[in-house]
Amino acid sequence: MQVDLTESVVPAPESLRPWITELGRYPTVTDASLPYAHVPHAGTTIVLRAADRPDALVLGPRTRASYSKADKPAGCARLRLAPGTTRQLLGVAAVDLADRVVRLADLPGVAAELAHELATLPTEEVLPFLEAVLPQRISEDTTQRFHRELLRDAVAAISAKPTVHELATDLAVSERQLRNLFTSGIGVSPKHFARIGRVRRILVEASDMAVSLADVAAVHGYYDQSHMSADFKALMGVPPAKFFQGQLPAPTPCRSAQ
Repeated sequence: MQVDLTESVVPAPESLRPWITELGRYPTVTDASLPYAHVPHAGTTIVLRAADRPDALVLGPRTRASYSKADKPAGCARLRLAPGTTRQLLGVAAVDLADRVVRLADLPGVAAELAHELATLPTEEVLPFLEAVLPQRISEDTTQRFHRELLRDAVAAISAKPTVHELATDLAVSERQLRNLFTSGIGVSPKHFARIGRVRRILVEASDMAVSLADVAAVHGYYDQSHMSADFKALMGVPPAKFFQGQLPAPTPCRSAQ
């Protein structure tokens, strides 16, 4: 089994960081016979494929895991969008992209104008290219900047706040406003965002077979191991014990752009 948790990452330069956080490069999948686990992720990503036909795709937030098999060896680079910037860059709310794959060029935002260059540039030239052209193309008013910065602070604080009420209180906004900001700017609710984060951390820690699932559950604030297993299964399709034994849902062909 191959899991999309490992990539080499280059942080975006300061001038891009309000909109793009990093450039990641996933290693080439060389054994197409192995199932590939696409782990839930609460971010929106521009994927740059440099295979036979270069293309720039947008992956919306992935609310649940999917499992696929590649038809041939493949690798890609990924630009991770900062929370709250989907509408500015792509022209649509993040929730409209949830669990979808679309071509960047088909979207109405300013980033679509750069799709050809992003798809065809060598990976090491992508960030310098964006640094030279992207900031000048983005217009942002005071309200948009406030919402983007509020989401950034919410994402940084959410793992330490057990409830939406506590998070909203800490940020001095209403719960309704916080939920609306998460839905529009990230694509999932605050509660689901936190669940995805916990499951991703569990995948990293529980892969160490010397660590018991009961200990992992306790560290991450679950009532007990069964509570963690139920949450894990809801997002990953199987409970953790079966996942780490390789007993996975049947893989499907990789999704093409819609």
